[in-house]
Amino acid sequence: MTATTRPAFHLAIPVDDLERVRGFYGGVLGLAEGRSTDHWVDWNFYGHQLVTHVVPVAERVDAGRNPVDGHEVPVPHFGLVLSVEDFHELAGRVRDAGIAFVIEPYLRFAGEPGEQWTMFLRDPAGNALEFKAFRDESQIFAK
Repeated sequence: MTATTRPAFHLAIPVDDLERVRGFYGGVLGLAEGRSTDHWVDWNFYGHQLVTHVVPVAERVDAGRNPVDGHEVPVPHFGLVLSVEDFHELAGRVRDAGIAFVIEPYLRFAGEPGEQWTMFLRDPAGNALEFKAFRDESQIFAK
């Protein structure tokens, strides 16, 4: 593996309604659908494999919340680091779809190392997603 090559991750998450999930991941987020059955769907999550498995859930609950910048960040959550342009385009698609943000898009660490845009939202099954965009992606781990 070279310094510019990143391995793709595989993540499987529980959902309770594949059609609503298709509308969200395929429609709102614009992800391509891969293999599927009546019980799961593979999604091309920007080159990573995200699998939504039907698991009946009476109520979705976060394991916890963590205070960050005056916001209560849901835990667990997952997401991607996008370009600034793609981040804002996705935020617009989420707004246009009428999906409420858990945490509205905002800029963190302005003018500091690691300056980044971030936003949190939930899929139809309640899974929390965070999307980020760094002014300088080489500062993802900057202190």
